[in-house]
Amino acid sequence: MSMNTGTDASVTRRKVLTTAAAIGAASMSFPAIVRAQGDKPVLLGVDNPLTGTYAITGRNELHGMELAVEEINAKGGILGRPAKLVVEDSTSGDAGVAVQKARKLIDRDKVDFLVGNVNSGLTIAISAVAYEKRVFLMDPGGHADPITGKECHWNVYQVDPSTTLLVNAIAPSLIKRFGKKFYFLVPDYAFGHGLLDAYNVNLKKYGATNVGTDLIPLGTTEYSSYLIKAQAANPDVIVILQNGEDQTNVLKQAVQFGLDKKFHIAGANIELETLEALPEVARIGNWVIEWYWNQPGVPHVKEFTEAIRKKTGRVPTARTWFGHTAIHACALAANTAKSLDAVKMARALNGFTLPPEVALQPHPATFRADQHLLIGTLWAGHAQAKGSAPDDLFHIDEVIDSKTIAPSVEETLCKMTWPT
Repeated sequence: MSMNTGTDASVTRRKVLTTAAAIGAASMSFPAIVRAQGDKPVLLGVDNPLTGTYAITGRNELHGMELAVEEINAKGGILGRPAKLVVEDSTSGDAGVAVQKARKLIDRDKVDFLVGNVNSGLTIAISAVAYEKRVFLMDPGGHADPITGKECHWNVYQVDPSTTLLVNAIAPSLIKRFGKKFYFLVPDYAFGHGLLDAYNVNLKKYGATNVGTDLIPLGTTEYSSYLIKAQAANPDVIVILQNGEDQTNVLKQAVQFGLDKKFHIAGANIELETLEALPEVARIGNWVIEWYWNQPGVPHVKEFTEAIRKKTGRVPTARTWFGHTAIHACALAANTAKSLDAVKMARALNGFTLPPEVALQPHPATFRADQHLLIGTLWAGHAQAKGSAPDDLFHIDEVIDSKTIAPSVEETLCKMTWPT
């Protein structure tokens, strides 16, 4: 039974109905094979946040998923059948709810794919259920290393970069440019722990020092005590590792305290959702962005951006791209395997390079064989108050081919075993 109540339930039902309606409309132009089999859609079960700290990023992932379904169905669907999203609200931080929703999607809704989660801890919890049930899982937005590292599974794929990739893309340049004393504000769950671990590895490698760390609960709104401690430690760099609404809140308060005038502010990944929510004075610091809409000359990016803008009134964010890519990758797995068997689909994507219209980036994007982490492009740069357009709030300083900064499969501790 679904745990949705009140608003959550209505949101979930509305999303399912909206997607179903879109599919119904699109089916008018389906090829004959789709119309012939259209009474039995291929179900993609989405177990992702619609409420809480990650509601906005979860919503944008869903927008990308919805567009992908429209595109897939317009080109013949999955194995000649229409794709359909079945959406559940995992919440932003309750693993128990996320697991219950995963079981509901698998056991009651009989989904062919499971997709989730923005929260790395919830992704890990969901992946255990998917592994137990032998269901294909696509992780669109949970970054923690173990997902495709020491807790990797044959049936789990990860679209977004690992925490190690995010940190390796920026930490060396921060140390070189701004100094060797670092203070860390860390969200106290798998994502934050992974980022901190990767930073500590980089600090040791490049002769820098961690002068203080605060582990801060997810959903914290008041950061003054942590910012006072960070100031007292007198670092060269204050590293903010929060995400979602937490990232917005801590950056606003850091500027209110004037810390940006005394220390350099940096982190790992920044969300365009965060930058849009911040006042201009708080669009500060050096970060990695995981996908960006302003990529002149990169094939298909402009078309994708315009399709999302038409749908939502805003440019796509990295989260929109995550959702879009996750659903397309599921369809590619089935259509390449010519099967909805989880083992056959997982083998089909093992070492698979995404086509340019799905990858939407300058470097090849490949699901690394025997690890299943997507290795593609990362963009390092700095936040900006204003750019070439209202949504151009990040200045790209460096375009990074992720394979040049990725640890080996052996170093990730992934030891993948396949069903016999």
